[in-house]
Amino acid sequence: MCAAKANSGVLSWSTLRTGTDVLQALVIAIGLSWSIAFLVVALHYELQLYADGAMFSYAVAVQDGWAFHWHNISARVSVFVLTLLPAEIYVGLTGSPLNGIKVYGFLLYAAPFFSLICTFVADRSYGRIIFTCACGSTALLCPLIFGFPTEMWSAHALFWPALAISQYARHNLVGTALVFVAILGLVLTHEGALVLAIAIVLTLALRGLHNPYFRRASWAVIAALTVWLAVKIMLPPDEYFSGALVRAALHFFDLSVFQINVVLLLLATTIGYIFIYIGFSQVAPHKAHFWAGAIVFFALAIYWSCCDQSVHASNRYYLRTALVLITPLIGAFAGLSAMRADGLALPTRKLNLLLATLKSGPVVQALIGAFVLVTLAHVVETEKFVVAWQSYKFEVAALATGSVSDPALGDPRFVSSKRISPVLNRLSWNSTTPYLSVIVANLVPNRLVVDPTANYFWLSCETATANYEALRSVPSVSRDLVRIYACLHR
Repeated sequence: MCAAKANSGVLSWSTLRTGTDVLQALVIAIGLSWSIAFLVVALHYELQLYADGAMFSYAVAVQDGWAFHWHNISARVSVFVLTLLPAEIYVGLTGSPLNGIKVYGFLLYAAPFFSLICTFVADRSYGRIIFTCACGSTALLCPLIFGFPTEMWSAHALFWPALAISQYARHNLVGTALVFVAILGLVLTHEGALVLAIAIVLTLALRGLHNPYFRRASWAVIAALTVWLAVKIMLPPDEYFSGALVRAALHFFDLSVFQINVVLLLLATTIGYIFIYIGFSQVAPHKAHFWAGAIVFFALAIYWSCCDQSVHASNRYYLRTALVLITPLIGAFAGLSAMRADGLALPTRKLNLLLATLKSGPVVQALIGAFVLVTLAHVVETEKFVVAWQSYKFEVAALATGSVSDPALGDPRFVSSKRISPVLNRLSWNSTTPYLSVIVANLVPNRLVVDPTANYFWLSCETATANYEALRSVPSVSRDLVRIYACLHR
């Protein structure tokens, strides 16, 4: 879809002449719409509290994000500086931890929107090809992980401006500094972002190994990797966390993470649409996309109404792998398309033929239908997730503000999350449930909701005690509950 080329930098409906123009307009519109929807939906449903986000939000509220967790992932400092630190500063200045959590949620979920704005400004390709691809990537990939505060969310947001800046920043001191800062910010989001940074260099390598833009980006990546390595060496994780980090790294590229309902649904939707489209193209070529789309739409409607009981929740974390694997491919396609649009020679004639084929009428027609259907699937799966999350959050709040307790968990003020129905407990993230219960009770819980199956504990007794003894806006009785829980396990 990002092969489409506009006749000018900004499209309007009156200027649409070809299928590629329509496709580009559609991709941009849906990408921008998703970027705004992410922010609006996340703030309305408080998705900054989901899963690990409950811990990060609590850390913001008690102004201890670095001590609680981020010192263990120091090489992801960009995310801390761009999201948690400003929110903590806000809490310190205003004494309002709940609003500070909202600031954190805003900064986290506004990332795709600001990413697209920065990419639009930095992109100088004819027809703003890179910006179009950024919109497509945002629409296709980000809904898969939306709601889970993985650092790859920020990495994806920083990748596209970094790609555009590396391709088009002026070859002077200011331009070189911009390239370095953009790539450094990207590298310091997540270890998976190293793949994205290398992908930027490879897209420029297509221009030739002696190209000054390729050389500049290469040196910027080398410098950024040097900083990354220095941070990793100077600020290593705690012994307790290092084992968990190794296990997570080993599981990161496990392809079994794709064997889940939402991925199978998207594959079935896309493949089914393609086969039906091919069939109808033999008998009604000008309306093949319409009939294929209609048939798949009704099949999806029947599936969601009668057969589907799934909620795409915890697997949002594991699909960060999709961003690492697919984003570079879209980036490479963006680089090739931009080169072709700018009149630069491609490395091989086959690549030129491939891009020309992707702009042909039947292919563009098929892509329009497929893009709309995938968007529909993302919308429905997102709606199911946020509705279930809202119900789960209410149940946790009811336990946290109630009087029922389970002293066997270690304290008379603890209550088990297993009292919540199994259907809603699909939205749980066992290691962060206690922190969620504090927040949804407006920071004054009667009970700390504890998941008895939790096997990872974020805070040591020493860290939790230090925070309890410090002067903070969150009531000390609430921080004492967290301290007791931490001291029982670490």
